[in-house]
Amino acid sequence: MKKELTLVILAAGMGSRFGGLKQVEPIGPNGEFLLDYSIYDAIQAGFTKVVFIIKEENYELFRETVGKRIEGKIPVQYAFQDLNNVPEGVIVPSERVKPWGTAHAVLSARKVVDSNFVMINSDDFYGRDAYLKIKEFFDNSNDPDCYSMVAFRVFNTMTENGSVKRGVCESENGYLTNIIESSIEKVDDKIIATPLDGRESFEVEPNSLVSMNFFGFTKKMFEALEDGLVNFFETNKDNLLKSEYLIPDVVFSEIKNNRKVKILESNAKWLGVTYKEDKDMVVKEIQKLIEKGEYPNDLWK
Repeated sequence: MKKELTLVILAAGMGSRFGGLKQVEPIGPNGEFLLDYSIYDAIQAGFTKVVFIIKEENYELFRETVGKRIEGKIPVQYAFQDLNNVPEGVIVPSERVKPWGTAHAVLSARKVVDSNFVMINSDDFYGRDAYLKIKEFFDNSNDPDCYSMVAFRVFNTMTENGSVKRGVCESENGYLTNIIESSIEKVDDKIIATPLDGRESFEVEPNSLVSMNFFGFTKKMFEALEDGLVNFFETNKDNLLKSEYLIPDVVFSEIKNNRKVKILESNAKWLGVTYKEDKDMVVKEIQKLIEKGEYPNDLWK
């Protein structure tokens, strides 16, 4: 049975390495952005709503450049990630300007998400296969304690222009057991992962599965995010300038609390503008997909 499924797009962060709001960098032949292709794929897969999580000060920009052209294709809502939306008693340092992280961002959407939902990064192209697989998973799942995640082959998620952040997946019987958030790059024909928590670097095989923040959650996730937020600020009270409340950390906590995360494997090739030098390659790859007939030349016409 087909069910409601919301696409939640994380678009509140600025692309510091790219140098600007990379979410609104034209990629397609008619000014389309990468997130346009994500939304198009979600519509084709049968998603029923889109929620943008943005900074409130970017609302007009997003509404004019993205929202208006898709509002007639699928219901659209907005949620605002606010740096000052913290538990009572927490004092936000005046020097803190960066949002609190992906888990805090998703929690911002609680009031406008009323179904199972899938979260993605606004500046990543995941391929339609990912949306089809996760929609099928939720159409066939009736377990509120079972989440899902689309995982990609690491060799399909690299850029030639530097390192990328990926979560190296560990699993058992098709279910996620751990994610090692790492900086990954090619070194002398080997793929090397350097864990962000300071642990020793290690080699990963090209076919190893990695997470790219393509998670599917039931509404129970919001309860976990709310409970975890209080603990996050208590644990990091002496490091509020740099600490981030991240989805993979909450997912790992949920696994320890007996929730399951089904891994859905995709062989799709990731596209993304991590560095300015990536843009030309992404434009060419999108054009190839248009020529193969996977996308219309004018996406929203």
